[in-house]
Amino acid sequence: MDVEKKLKDILHRAVNFRASDIHFVPMEKKGSIRFRVDGQLLEMESLTNHSILKIIGHLKFISGMDVGERRKPQNSSFEIPLVNRKYAIRLSTFPSSFHETLVIRIFPYDNHQTLEQLALFPKQSQRLLDIMKMPHGLIVICGPTGSGKTTTIYSLLQNSFHMMKRNIITIEDPIEQKHEQFLQMEINERAGLTYAYGLKSLLRHDPDVIMIGEIRDHETAQLAVRSAMTGHLVLSTLHSSSTVGAVKRLQELGIKSVDIEETVRAVVAQQLVDITCPYCGDSCQHHCRKYRDRRRGAIYEILTGTQLKSVINSLKTGAPITAKVVTLSRVMAKGIILGYLTSGDKGGVDLK
Repeated sequence: MDVEKKLKDILHRAVNFRASDIHFVPMEKKGSIRFRVDGQLLEMESLTNHSILKIIGHLKFISGMDVGERRKPQNSSFEIPLVNRKYAIRLSTFPSSFHETLVIRIFPYDNHQTLEQLALFPKQSQRLLDIMKMPHGLIVICGPTGSGKTTTIYSLLQNSFHMMKRNIITIEDPIEQKHEQFLQMEINERAGLTYAYGLKSLLRHDPDVIMIGEIRDHETAQLAVRSAMTGHLVLSTLHSSSTVGAVKRLQELGIKSVDIEETVRAVVAQQLVDITCPYCGDSCQHHCRKYRDRRRGAIYEILTGTQLKSVINSLKTGAPITAKVVTLSRVMAKGIILGYLTSGDKGGVDLK
């Protein structure tokens, strides 16, 4: 087997399917290649373990990993042109019970979607764009891994640059998408470039909007809040399935309720949902997905203004939450009723 030729074939197929990830999984007797397409993990091909391990070894070599190290997880990345576009490939290895597995994530560099293209409902995208007109404060975008948080946040930054001519600086670990319009800094803790050091430096660079890749611990949460207090508009992401849960998470990370109330201007929870296939209906086959321009849309739960203050006060005092939040479940129910989404997406939502 020609390893380079086989790898290029797999990558080209993944791009044609618009897969977000490729899994190379050696097992006891044979190996499996799986694509993640629209959130679903699809079995694409079976190969011998010998072939899978050769591909994994080749990927580790060209990405600069330690080829001989199979007992510890490793991470790396490289760039590659595929189908006349440039892609960033991020790799992650993991020692399993049988053999080392490898997963790669694929990022097209020029995949700059507007919020109108991403959002299922135009009114929700307009609300988010209006929130971006705020002069200062903290905007938190939350949701599970793979829910489109990064795409949404970059779309908001793009709009802010083009419509309001703002100076935008991002600090990320790693940089997810490269944009010529922004100043982008990548964290490198080995070289001493931490979030704290990076933020201190970029505040001297006259930013209007600061994007912090992810609020992951007390330090990054505190830095995001302090940056918002200095009169900047700060955007960041947080792992939480709801807006109320995100406010609770900020409290758990050691941010005082008074600081949350002073700085947080909006909390947005989002989810990607399958749009009903015009050809297959509820059961779209993955080969059909290749030919559809738009297969998924984003729905949002938006908490801002008096409702946000009400939630913060309830959490501070321990009182029941009375704010009328339009939850993701209600937005999804609306999409199902209008026929945009399949009934299989409702997840137990009461449509009454």
